Amino acid sequence: MENTVTSATQVQSDAQGARPQHLSHVVFIAAAAAMGGFLFGYDSSVINGAVVAVQDRYAVGAEVLAQVIAAALIGCAVGAATAGRLADRVGRIRVMQIAAVLFTVSAVGSALPFALWDLALWRVLGGVAIGMASVVAPAYIAEVAPPAYRGRLASFQQAAIVIGIAVSQLVNFGILNLADGDQRGVLAGLEAWQWMLGVMVLPAVLYGLLTFVIPESPRYLIAAGRSAEARGVLARVEGADVDLDARVAQIQESMRSEHKPTLRDLFGGRFGLLPIVWIGIGLSVFQQLVGINVIFYYSASLWQSVGIDPAGSFFYSFTTSIINIVGTVIAVLLVDRVGRKPLALVGSVGMAVSLGLAAWAFSSKSGTGEDITLPDLQGTVALVAAHSFVLFFALSWGVVVWVLLGEMFPSRIRAAALGVAASAQWVANWLITVSFPSLSDWNLSGAYVLYTVFAVLSVPFLLKWVPETKGKALEEMG
Repeated sequence: MENTVTSATQVQSDAQGARPQHLSHVVFIAAAAAMGGFLFGYDSSVINGAVVAVQDRYAVGAEVLAQVIAAALIGCAVGAATAGRLADRVGRIRVMQIAAVLFTVSAVGSALPFALWDLALWRVLGGVAIGMASVVAPAYIAEVAPPAYRGRLASFQQAAIVIGIAVSQLVNFGILNLADGDQRGVLAGLEAWQWMLGVMVLPAVLYGLLTFVIPESPRYLIAAGRSAEARGVLARVEGADVDLDARVAQIQESMRSEHKPTLRDLFGGRFGLLPIVWIGIGLSVFQQLVGINVIFYYSASLWQSVGIDPAGSFFYSFTTSIINIVGTVIAVLLVDRVGRKPLALVGSVGMAVSLGLAAWAFSSKSGTGEDITLPDLQGTVALVAAHSFVLFFALSWGVVVWVLLGEMFPSRIRAAALGVAASAQWVANWLITVSFPSLSDWNLSGAYVLYTVFAVLSVPFLLKWVPETKGKALEEMG
């Protein structure tokens, strides 16, 4: 047994130090799995272009509108909570396929709603798919990626999310222009906002097709007693020079003392849950409480609320999504070089400064109804601060949280703990989403002060409790 473990350890060390011969194949696999992240970002953000139109068509107030916008997040929490155990039972690929079907059905239903409750229902269904994708993609990528490249490959999930956000804003902007700037303008029998929501059916079908050409996770295959298939997958993702028997033995050894994770396994700490689970929940909650999704769900209506015309507001929504991509690329390049915590700390400080400046700028908002303005200086500061906030989030917490959640938990609880952490993220997202319209009506500047406080508090949380996982094998997480 000692020789097997020593051999396996040497294999792991070799895998970390050598470039895989089939890295391009691994990149394709990770990119295909991250297509769920693209749909996650697209579905989360596409509603931004429909907010004003939905409110006008159904003649509802800010509180009811917020409930419809946030309805998807209820589904997200459900999907995230169930995806981990479902993935352990039927496999990672099968869960991706289920999510692809739900994305497709949700896109068609959202584009053709009978009433407001109907639209909310389809958004809940799409949310279930988002929740599943938010759990299964990071876990799958972490399990197929060679350790030396795992951070960058895990970053594909967030990269796909931000690309999905950008594409949704570009599509919305294009459809708005085709409808002569009217979100309720009719195109081929449907209003512009319906086309915005319905276009998602195309990437949803592509995602489903891609799941048929990527392999199952070797860890799931070994757990299911399909070791021969696992050897084949490992050969393709880690290269022909790897001792496949030793790698399988290493994975089997790490799993030997494991059992199917349940919520009960997450308890046993001083405050109920294990400390590492609380840390995962904390990461997820802080990622949302800084208010990032206010930008992606409400930015068009936000800019209109401070006097910018609809075309301009859609344009600024698109430019922030491009900044989001730039920041994510920076994070992908640096996450395995400088580590997870340093990036997150830089992001926290940058977000706190940006949010503070936005709060100051919005405090100068004047006027009522459709006659609302910001002074030129404050308007410029608000635009710059919003873009810099998105940049600092993207190059840090946007990527780092997903990488850490895929790495930091011990193998015996990884799937269950990741599900709980992702569910907490969606609950926090829901709280921010449903509260923003009322907060902004009460005091827009005050809302941004609140987000600033959370950004500041994330710094001591990172310094005291979050572990660094750079360069560690999954089997070393204990």
